[in-house]
Amino acid sequence: MGFIKGTASFVRFGVEGELPENIWDFIADKVVSFAFRDIDDTYDEYSLGWVSVLNMFDTEFEYASYAAGNYVTLSMRLDERKVSSTIVKKFVQKEEERVKKEKQIPKIARSMRVEIKERIQNELMRKALPMPAVFDMCWNLENSTVLFFSTNKKAQALLEDLFKETFGLTLIQQIPYLCGEHVLDEDDVDKLDRITPEIFL
Repeated sequence: MGFIKGTASFVRFGVEGELPENIWDFIADKVVSFAFRDIDDTYDEYSLGWVSVLNMFDTEFEYASYAAGNYVTLSMRLDERKVSSTIVKKFVQKEEERVKKEKQIPKIARSMRVEIKERIQNELMRKALPMPAVFDMCWNLENSTVLFFSTNKKAQALLEDLFKETFGLTLIQQIPYLCGEHVLDEDDVDKLDRITPEIFL
């Protein structure tokens, strides 16, 4: 659930790398360049890109709708066509039986089985509707941190890749130890280095 909808789980990232002086022009250009592209009317299996946090169909970002003070708020949208392996298996077996009867043969050669499976997978994939998934992100430009409102590992990996591709910046997940390094002074950071795990019974 995104940060606009009330309670939410999130993962915190640090942003590594330098932004150019004309930050907002740079961000505007990059966000539009890597905006989500619809695949409803294509046979593409996969599409990933940025959309507005207010509307998953908004890829125009009029009036820099993603900008709020020192924050950039975007949603990462992923559309994927998927076909259940059970469905594929069913139609592959059905086609194999049809071919055996048509050719009057007891068994199908391996090469033909591979060809049948690939053909059936492609046919079923073309009929499948893309399933959308949307994940919200809030980027604080002032302290170079990103809050990503999903704990899904696959979604986090996709965000890291898309963020790097879009802005040329690297996301580093901030575990509690790394967060401590940022908020503590030098003496306390030294103490942090000496902390060891304990088991409490």
